[in-house]
Amino acid sequence: MKKITANDAETRSADVVAENLEHLKSVFPEVFNEGKVDFEVLRQLLGSAVDDRDEKYGLSWHGKRQARQLALTPSTGTLRPCPEESVDWDTTQNLMIEGDNLEVLKLLQKSYAGKVKLIYIDPPYNTGRDFVYRDDYRDSMRNYLELTGQADGENRKLSSNTEASGRFHTDWLNMMYPRLKVARSLLAKGGVVAVSADDAEQSNLQKLCDEIFGEENFIALLVWKSRISEDTRATTGVSSDHEYIICYARDEGTAFRGAEKNTQKFSNPDNDPRGPWRSADLTGLATRDARPNLHYDLVDPDTRVNYGCPPKGWRFERATMDQKILEGRLLFPDSPNGRPRHKLFLNEMKSLFKNLSSVLTGFSTANGTRELNQLLGAGAFAFPKPTALVRLLTEQTTTERDIVMDFFAGSGSTGHGVLQQNIVDGQNRRYILVQLPEILDRGDKDQGASASLCDRLGRPRNICELTKERLRRAVREIKAENPMFTGDLGFRVFKLDTSNIRAWEPDRDDLERTLLTHIDHLKADRSEDDILYELLLKLGLDLCVPIETRTIAGKLVRSIGAGTLVACLDEKIAGNDIESLAHGIAAWHAELAPAGDTTVVFRDSAFADDVAKTNCTAILEQHGLRNVRSL
Repeated sequence: MKKITANDAETRSADVVAENLEHLKSVFPEVFNEGKVDFEVLRQLLGSAVDDRDEKYGLSWHGKRQARQLALTPSTGTLRPCPEESVDWDTTQNLMIEGDNLEVLKLLQKSYAGKVKLIYIDPPYNTGRDFVYRDDYRDSMRNYLELTGQADGENRKLSSNTEASGRFHTDWLNMMYPRLKVARSLLAKGGVVAVSADDAEQSNLQKLCDEIFGEENFIALLVWKSRISEDTRATTGVSSDHEYIICYARDEGTAFRGAEKNTQKFSNPDNDPRGPWRSADLTGLATRDARPNLHYDLVDPDTRVNYGCPPKGWRFERATMDQKILEGRLLFPDSPNGRPRHKLFLNEMKSLFKNLSSVLTGFSTANGTRELNQLLGAGAFAFPKPTALVRLLTEQTTTERDIVMDFFAGSGSTGHGVLQQNIVDGQNRRYILVQLPEILDRGDKDQGASASLCDRLGRPRNICELTKERLRRAVREIKAENPMFTGDLGFRVFKLDTSNIRAWEPDRDDLERTLLTHIDHLKADRSEDDILYELLLKLGLDLCVPIETRTIAGKLVRSIGAGTLVACLDEKIAGNDIESLAHGIAAWHAELAPAGDTTVVFRDSAFADDVAKTNCTAILEQHGLRNVRSL
């Protein structure tokens, strides 16, 4: 029975560097020499694809190398479940996660890599008034706890990123790069990332996305008319009435669905066996000089009426037109002065969608503010995105069971919008929201109303409490307006924290005390559920995977993912219980008959000694359960 320690891969998020090396080794095994990459050999194998120029096109800034390293550094944290703050915990597939989004994204890599269909984020616009995350790759978890007031330390604050800092664009890019880099690994095949921005960083953001997602995967730069009234504060003489949404695909060729065409004009008044049709124009678009083959006289073969030729010719050349006449597709007018048309059949249309306009209108930030004010009261959150915007992006890129993610969740517009779109089209999409529990200051005029709302709710003063409350009230509103809807309206709350597994931190002045406190290397203040969900994360299982429980030999045993993981985390397993417990687990495993390998996990300190662990392992191995671990 191998013990899982803080140094094992099972206690960390995905090691992207190790995975990259394995991929490289599978393609170019000859570039590895004593475990290291020989770049000269790799250069020779890649040939002309290597760029040896000293000066290269691209976006460069101070700190980019460290930002790249930060994206590759695994997280040692975990996500602790909070059923008491959730809605429909037992049945929901939606997630609301409190924590630094970079650490959370890393932790989600094993469980959700290649599974998210749409990532929509509305990050800080870097206007000089909003904060930028201060990352510390040396100890990211400690940095997060200090920034959010959960740990003593430097008591650093999330402050505005002003131009006076001297690193205005650099700080913002250093924040965005690792988050987008890690987020890319979560996108599914055919997935889309959409990022809101304004003029402050739009150009830099697009270059950044070119590098991370590839220029060939650029879909569109959507211009959204976000303001209705004139900006009277503008000093340039121009009111900035728009924002941008920069859209990239995970794979080349991915596109938006487009706007649905109007099919109400299609009917079948003559009972044509080819189905509903509508009358369509037959005139062309080219002059005689440009397309002479489209310029000819069109004659009705039955009446012999000659309809001549329009100035821009006909839509089809003569042979195609003759074929349409034979198939009864042409509509000749009763009057010789009329213009022939043709039947356009609904079932022969290549698509029922037309291209979406790159200019989005019809909803504004005022709509988002009005929506949120109705739910939470005036002033709860500044400039929330309207749910109509989220619904549009969701409808364009996702369908049944797809996952939508927002790791700058803010007020929760994305979660609310996904639920609304599910109501509209009867789909059952999931959402994953991530938000930093940024502390709210009641003395700050911009945060006073938000902080007061938290006080009235009896909750800590941070933005996540607003996100959760907005989702709860949105659920109540949706249920009241749609009593017949049976889809998923709940969400599970998880909170980022340090690992449940205690790292070895010896006290040189009191080694005896250190040894005693590390007898059980699981932290004393953590519950069985805390430990269980860390196992799910580190083994790559969905955080909403079904969990069954049984009592075997008086111990609570859980089966996760139909037997993919079996866990007994009881604090004490007596010697006389081992045989019945192990045989009971083996019998349940046989009953479940999982398709793949099963991991069985126990609490290490629950066994009296190594002999007890060996006996338990031996019995399980006799029944084919060979991957037995302890915590």
